[in-house]
Amino acid sequence: MENKPPLNPIKKFISVFQYSGVALEIVWSTSAKLTITMALTTLISGVLPAAIASVGGLFVDVVSTAFQQSGENAEQLRRDALYYIFLEAGLVVLMTGAQRVNMVCQSILRVLLGNKINVMILEKALTLELAHFEDAEFYDKLVLARREASSRPLSLVVKTFDLLRDVIALITIGAWLFQFSPYAVLLLALAGVPAFLAEAKFSGEAFRLHRRRSAERRMQIYLEMVLTREDGVKEVKLLQMGKLFLQRYVDIFLAIYKEDKSLVLRRGFWGYLLGLLASAAFYFAYGWVGFAAIAGAITIGQMTMYIAQFRIGQNAVTSSLTAINGMYEDNLYLSNLTEYLSHKVPEQTGDKQTGPDPADGIRFENVSFYYPESETPALKNINLHITPGESLAIVGENGSGKTTLIKLLTRLYSPTQGRIKIDGLELKEWDIDALRQKIGVIFQDFARYQLIVGENIGIGDVANIEEDAQIEEAATKGMADVFVKDLPKGYKTQLGTWFKDGKELSGGQWQKIALSRAFMRSQADILILDEPTAAIDAKAEAEIFAHFRELTANRISIIISHRFSTVRMADHIIVLEKGEVIEQGSHSELLEADHQYAKLFKLQAKGYQ
Repeated sequence: MENKPPLNPIKKFISVFQYSGVALEIVWSTSAKLTITMALTTLISGVLPAAIASVGGLFVDVVSTAFQQSGENAEQLRRDALYYIFLEAGLVVLMTGAQRVNMVCQSILRVLLGNKINVMILEKALTLELAHFEDAEFYDKLVLARREASSRPLSLVVKTFDLLRDVIALITIGAWLFQFSPYAVLLLALAGVPAFLAEAKFSGEAFRLHRRRSAERRMQIYLEMVLTREDGVKEVKLLQMGKLFLQRYVDIFLAIYKEDKSLVLRRGFWGYLLGLLASAAFYFAYGWVGFAAIAGAITIGQMTMYIAQFRIGQNAVTSSLTAINGMYEDNLYLSNLTEYLSHKVPEQTGDKQTGPDPADGIRFENVSFYYPESETPALKNINLHITPGESLAIVGENGSGKTTLIKLLTRLYSPTQGRIKIDGLELKEWDIDALRQKIGVIFQDFARYQLIVGENIGIGDVANIEEDAQIEEAATKGMADVFVKDLPKGYKTQLGTWFKDGKELSGGQWQKIALSRAFMRSQADILILDEPTAAIDAKAEAEIFAHFRELTANRISIIISHRFSTVRMADHIIVLEKGEVIEQGSHSELLEADHQYAKLFKLQAKGYQ
């Protein structure tokens, strides 16, 4: 195997600025005024330390000279000393004020920026397809982006400003130290390099560890959710899974802790060892300047100034190298954000609001679909035609492709092969919002929103979520009005247990809420019910589907159900097996054919005898 060339130190240094422009653009768009204020206060903080040290040296010289003077000269020297005291105090007040203003700006920007980045992440999420959320690798990118990126842009900009401050301070200090000796400037510059190289190595290693663990951390979050949320606690207690899941949670922590501990110990050891080199450099300079003063090459005040300048310069070197390493680490984390935000999503929408032939209804033409990295088709060569006013029932065992077919029709997925048309227009040519306005759908795994009853139903048609009359009409069609009127605040009752005074419903009641949500789409041309009545008794189901047939008299209705009492009501029935249509026809035609449908029907009917 060919060995990879070592990382070029120059390229590595340049790489710390890779995302500085992106970060600065985001921070600037959040608040230009605060960004400018931070830049100005950073500039002030960079120039003043050297000036303060210089004034301090002049003060010491004045005081030492005053010991040897008397009369008017001594009086003048006392005035000069007082002047330097007030001057240095004024500079300290100015620098302290600049630092405090900078911190205030950072605090305000951190809040604003955290919200802005999270909004950017959520806006991007709205453009993604369902397949992205089902892709574990891409979901890791989303988790990584959300975990750190809300604070990293500000951190990168702050460290960039800090680096500029330290560079300004070093240039100013270097000019003073150069007067003493050019070698003092070189010593100052080289003293912190070993610690910087070690820190760079450990920063990169820390990031790689953090990134590699995203799946384990997500499992920890999942286990914590199962152990603490009401929808998982029942089985956890009854099946006595608590200790098992808790132990898995602890095991993941211990594995992560072991790696972290090793990194922290190595980082601490080398940081301490190499930090001693910087201290040795300072005390070498300390003695060098002191002996120069003893030899009479410099004054006592100059000695004091040079020592202070070297100390400040050494702190600036350490701070700048720390900033560079921090920028390197921030860049690594920001790569998650930019990688997520820049992910190319296939065009979600066409521009057509209507199709050329509304009477044509829905057509599937040789449609096949493969899930990513699967060699077995979830659907294979599906050909289907449903006209307005016709009801279709889909029958098949679990995993036969029933729900996948619905997800293709609603453009949650795109066909791998073939095409789907509505009103004579291929799905990819439809405006995605116009297409989904035409379709009302409720899946078996419908969401139980922690909202009030009216909103839980009203979100079926967001444009009319405030229309109480329409919500109540939908609740009546979905059979939810029977129990809603008995709730403490009727349609204003909070549902779920996450918020105060929330009311939990039974499984059947939640399904009626979800059904009512589907009936909110009174203007939809296509209404789809994917196994929506599993927790509802047979009598209630019959009443609901009586409403359903009335509602869809002139529309296309599609029902997925395991109950043949419901299926037999459909005009046309298809039977799916391993992604293929193996039978289709009316209820009587399929019974007469005496194949798979008839076998399943008789098996279920036998259970009622």
